[in-house]
Amino acid sequence: MTSVTEASPPPPPVRRAGRGPGRERPRKAVDHGAWFLVLPALIPILVLSVGPLLYGVLLAFTDAQSGRTEPTRWIGALNFRDLLHDTLFWESFRIGLVWAVGVTVPQFLLALGLALLLNQDLRLRWLARALAIIPWAMPEVVVGVMWRLVYHPDAGVLNETLRDLGLGSGRDWLSGLATALPAVIVVGVWAGMPQTTVALLAGLQNTPRELHEAAAVDGAGAWRRFRRVTWPALRPIALAITALNLIWNFNSFALVYVLTNGGPGGRTRLPMLFAYEEAFRYGQFGYAAAMGCVMVAVISIALAVFLAGRLRGGDDA
Repeated sequence: MTSVTEASPPPPPVRRAGRGPGRERPRKAVDHGAWFLVLPALIPILVLSVGPLLYGVLLAFTDAQSGRTEPTRWIGALNFRDLLHDTLFWESFRIGLVWAVGVTVPQFLLALGLALLLNQDLRLRWLARALAIIPWAMPEVVVGVMWRLVYHPDAGVLNETLRDLGLGSGRDWLSGLATALPAVIVVGVWAGMPQTTVALLAGLQNTPRELHEAAAVDGAGAWRRFRRVTWPALRPIALAITALNLIWNFNSFALVYVLTNGGPGGRTRLPMLFAYEEAFRYGQFGYAAAMGCVMVAVISIALAVFLAGRLRGGDDA
């Protein structure tokens, strides 16, 4: 009689630590020492930038005023509702956009031409580069005072030159309704062009000369070399500096304040000047804070659309 021996069942699979169901993966250890290296740079940003920004947003929803004895009250979106019907503010916003675009576009074109010139092997190139950044080294208040003397209706250099050339008896450039904003835009272009020139010149110097030499050997002219070699290398720098210039120029204050103080008749009253007057001349801190919030929101949206379009165009190219 033959006996049948039953086969023993196979041993259960061995589970590895951290691989089975319901087991959490081990967390990475946090390097607390890295936070101590970041804190010296993070604390000033939080205290001087993020903190005032959050306080300004909070202030925009209150009726904060100077010189009042009653406590500040929370009024919700009342300041923003009043701001929607404030035609003077939106007119200053339009002037701010005209100023920002009117300064940024010629600033970039002139800086690009100057950077291409300073990148050539010229005699005394070091001196030309030093002279090109002088406007950048001057404070905005000094630039404003200097150009007020240039535009002076009686003894200004500009009017004296026009009289010597027989082109008229001169005019009051900063007080004329038709000439005030263009005159201020010229000053803005002159004062901000050096920083754009330096950025573009750095991009040109990082472009390999071998690419230009190879294109020249292939018979490419100056314009074709610029389109095919120079501009693709400069595109990221041009995008970044143009976006920064739009922000800086839209938020300008000191230069226009010294030149015209927003006049004549509000023709050069930029949004920052309008908010400054509401806060420190009329004491409407809550209303001025609401203006600042609207300016930050609108310029952020416009800048995001601009950057998205430029980046999409760069990817397609």
